[in-house]
Amino acid sequence: MPTIDNFELKALPDAPLAEGQARVRNLWLSVDPYMRGRMNDVKSYVPPFQIGAPMDGGAVGEVIESRNPAYAVGNKLLHMAGWRDEAVIGAETMAQKLPALGVPDEAWLHNLGLTGGTAYFGLLRVAEAKAGDVVFVSAAAGAVGSAVVQIAKLKGMTVIGSAGGAAKCAWVRELGADACIDYKAGDVLDQLTAAAPKGIDVYFDNVGGEHLDAAFALARQNARFAICGMIDRYNDGGALTLKYLIRTIPARIRMQGFIYTDFLSEMPAFVQEMAGWVLAGKVTARTTVHDGLDSMVDAFLGLFSGANTGKMLVKL
Repeated sequence: MPTIDNFELKALPDAPLAEGQARVRNLWLSVDPYMRGRMNDVKSYVPPFQIGAPMDGGAVGEVIESRNPAYAVGNKLLHMAGWRDEAVIGAETMAQKLPALGVPDEAWLHNLGLTGGTAYFGLLRVAEAKAGDVVFVSAAAGAVGSAVVQIAKLKGMTVIGSAGGAAKCAWVRELGADACIDYKAGDVLDQLTAAAPKGIDVYFDNVGGEHLDAAFALARQNARFAICGMIDRYNDGGALTLKYLIRTIPARIRMQGFIYTDFLSEMPAFVQEMAGWVLAGKVTARTTVHDGLDSMVDAFLGLFSGANTGKMLVKL
């Protein structure tokens, strides 16, 4: 588990903008579990953070100076130069000018951004979930899981969530879940068996471990598992025990890992459908907000102790 001693808050001098660059004052910063993997020097789908270099991550900010004709002063941008109060955006930084949809700026860091897109594509494209399916979602009170619950219900599925504690489970049911198991209150497999006595068709995995094994145990024929994250493994180097993995064969289970950027070509269609749901109040979000850049590390570490309900954000 990382500690605050692994991080340093540094003041850097402003540099003049080069042609094609824009300076952005960040308004909202995102912390996400995948950032933990970037603290390990291993080959992955995204390069590791570099010792002594600034961290980065999703952010929404306002252009305050520009030498790029695509970005005018006052434009709001969604970009990946977070973990700082101001950012210089150039050609090497993925940035998107936000359309005027009438949604809060921070929505682009949850339901209209990475977490909502991860939920949407993982459920509907990777797991190929359809009306009538029984869907099991771990970390259902998190940013991705809570979006999965709502999308699945809008698409006509039966949804069973898992969350830690009675309050989080109550919120998951408020989102429309047909049942929610409290993994802190007892054995996951026993509770899932009671909630889904005829088994599950889809498992959306945010956790791994005991939840993944329970899903193997109760998978129906031709079940599909979308593997989004295994947060219980991010700070644990011990052996992973899956007693029911063998059911992959007789149940013909298909398990596929994925990341949000696999579906960049489909983003316009996602934004159109999700924006309609958000504006109509059919998909909602809850946020856990920390204030100020100096709270960034606390917000990040809180992801691994269940300190957030919904999306964890830092407001500047």
